[in-house]
Amino acid sequence: MTIAVTGATGFVGQTLLERARGQVAVRALTRREQQGRGGVEWIAGDLADAQALRELVRGTEAVIHVAGVVNAPDPQEFERGNVLGTLALIEAAKAEGVQRFVFVSSLSAREPELSAYGASKARAEKLVMASGLDWTVVRPPWIFGPGDRDTLDMFKAARWGLMPMPPREGRSSLLHVDDLARLLLALVPGGEGVSQQLFEPDDGRTGGWSHYEVARAIGWAMGRRPWVVHLSRASLERAARADRFLRRDKAKLTLDRAGYMAHPDWVVSQGARPSAALWEPLVPTREGLKATAKWYRDAGWL
Repeated sequence: MTIAVTGATGFVGQTLLERARGQVAVRALTRREQQGRGGVEWIAGDLADAQALRELVRGTEAVIHVAGVVNAPDPQEFERGNVLGTLALIEAAKAEGVQRFVFVSSLSAREPELSAYGASKARAEKLVMASGLDWTVVRPPWIFGPGDRDTLDMFKAARWGLMPMPPREGRSSLLHVDDLARLLLALVPGGEGVSQQLFEPDDGRTGGWSHYEVARAIGWAMGRRPWVVHLSRASLERAARADRFLRRDKAKLTLDRAGYMAHPDWVVSQGARPSAALWEPLVPTREGLKATAKWYRDAGWL
């Protein structure tokens, strides 16, 4: 079997390629020249390149659409990358007769009014569901693991012993990137109970994690007991403006992110979890965080 993958050079995509090795052949989209990799055929192009997308999906049995814009100073970038990019890929799949389409969305799509990112993912979901393809949508919660740059700042903060976090009353589900990659591959065949379904996977912790618990777990992974400071939405927005001033377009805490970070409930819906017969998480979150901290150190990121 050969599958087409977008976002293969990113955090989730790289883990997916490792998981796919020896299981399926992969044709992967890339904007930059890549080194040779066993079982992977690189296709030069991006989501705005219709010809490259046709080449990407041609002759494959399924598409796993991971690529997306997760952080941008201009909300229109979410529209171009997440909505129009998804539409272009759907059109390429239909043109080449590829029916199976697995779309990696986001839990933020559940509350599209909170952020431009979440709204763009919600619109992309609607396109996938109306496509006529054999689709499955996956809404991951907070993803962490080796290679994750988004959570890196929290590990750095824990190292210094002070962790600013969203409001105390908030809760989130977590999921290790390797568990997500396993799920995406398990979804490729489709079939009853999988096709035309929306899933919200997590680490199996009922009720998710409070922000305080997440901070302490990261602190434990770093061998520290950090002081946890909970920030209000107004404080998060002030911090976002400061980050924008200091890091310009490279700012990680944007006003858009502050909007959904302040929301109190990012716990997966119980009825939306994948069935145990299909998939179960294998990486305990605390141990996964500890391994991630080690990876950061070994990679020189900490």
